[in-house]
Amino acid sequence: MMRCPFRLATAALIGGLAASGAHAQSAAEDAARRARLALEGLDIGSPRGAGGDPQTSVAQSVTSAKPSANLNTSIQDQLGPYGDPYGLRSFLKARGIEYSLTYIGESFGNATGGARRGAIYEGRLDVQFDADLETLMGWQGAAFHTNLYLIHGTGLSRYYVNNFITVSAIEALPSSRLYELWIEQKLFDGQFGLKVGQIAADTEFAVSQTGTLFINSTFGWPNIMAEVLPSGGPIYPLAVPAIRAKYVPNQNFSLQVGLFDGDPAGPSPSDLDPQRRNRTGTNFRTGDPALVIAEAAYAYNIAQGDIGDPGTVTLGGWHHFGRFDSQRFDNAGRSLADPSTTGIARRFRGDSGLYGIIDQTIYREPDDPNDGASVFVRLSGSPSDRNIVDFYADAGIAYKGLFKGRSDDTIGIAFALARISDSARGLDTDAILLGGATGPRRSSEAVIEATYQAVLGPGVTVQPDFQYVFRPSGGVANPRDPDGARIKNAAVFGLRATVRY
Repeated sequence: MMRCPFRLATAALIGGLAASGAHAQSAAEDAARRARLALEGLDIGSPRGAGGDPQTSVAQSVTSAKPSANLNTSIQDQLGPYGDPYGLRSFLKARGIEYSLTYIGESFGNATGGARRGAIYEGRLDVQFDADLETLMGWQGAAFHTNLYLIHGTGLSRYYVNNFITVSAIEALPSSRLYELWIEQKLFDGQFGLKVGQIAADTEFAVSQTGTLFINSTFGWPNIMAEVLPSGGPIYPLAVPAIRAKYVPNQNFSLQVGLFDGDPAGPSPSDLDPQRRNRTGTNFRTGDPALVIAEAAYAYNIAQGDIGDPGTVTLGGWHHFGRFDSQRFDNAGRSLADPSTTGIARRFRGDSGLYGIIDQTIYREPDDPNDGASVFVRLSGSPSDRNIVDFYADAGIAYKGLFKGRSDDTIGIAFALARISDSARGLDTDAILLGGATGPRRSSEAVIEATYQAVLGPGVTVQPDFQYVFRPSGGVANPRDPDGARIKNAAVFGLRATVRY
């Protein structure tokens, strides 16, 4: 059967035009990608890593509520002439002064489980102010920083789930409070820095760069330290007077140590909530037993041309010089669950802990080195006899730019486990055997989180989130259940929006 020459020619022409169009589209996409990369620069090896270290996680998120996050996007350029009213921001920046406003609003609800079902809305406005004192007043190597929080809304963990691995990193009692207020002096060509003032530990210590993507608070500051340190430790939303020294001999290695007041809120027999005891963040306590944290970090494969994927290994430890109660025995050596107990817990001098972190990029896209996948693993432990949690582990994976045309979006899944200490579990057993209690025996709490951060434009993100909480508060009895059954596992759904100016 003979084919029509006209049809053959037409088909060939259409095929050629389609191929030419596809080639032109591909060339345009390549040109756009190259232009974007030239504007962005390379993330790996840049100083934009969370916690103030070189970035080694290709999947570090664009925005985050974690205090350690290093945010650098803004909606200013999208606002046109309204982005810098009267040129004030440009005027201040030329003189070494910068400010930012970041609002995070989110809604969460536990569809099943928890102490009771419910939904909440909460939000936080973070007002930050930074000054390069060398530009401003000729003070070489010095910088000033402060930030204020305006917090509103209701926390899902506090009022509904009743777990201790807090669902959101911004959950706190409504308040207007000071967070950090410090001056840092750098010496020896920037290799040594000394920071003095009101400082939070979760801005620089125990940080996973990949973990900043996740909404749950534990992927910022490990839950074990929030549970065992007085008043939760010097972390959001409570900072303390402190001194931090950091030595960075080269781009790959850093060593830092911090000396903090050991209790952000101080003891109070009438109100157990530390956020109420320090309502505005201005207690400035200096008389409590000290907390010392030391950490060493090594970043590898961060220079262009290095063979292998980049990563960071971190080892750290802390010691608190205060006194801590036994989780099981009284001062006479009897169980606190024994009917003949004195009711006064045995006291231990000091408390301590160790932690280790691996943050590892495992894949970088060959045509876009700022996209790819990273993983993290973090372990921490503390003595069992004086702490409610004695072992903690978390791990996760995140991928930035997984979907075509969404280079800045990041998707991830993570898991965390906090084990109730042997002493605390032993007390539960004693209560059953000696006191006739019928309640459950605690074991551990765990959470799995899946999230997707979508970048709508510079400085604007939305982030749907799912979390499943296993054994809230370690598997305690539900105070709202007349039969004393355990608090049920909770399925939590939420949505976060972030705007930064």
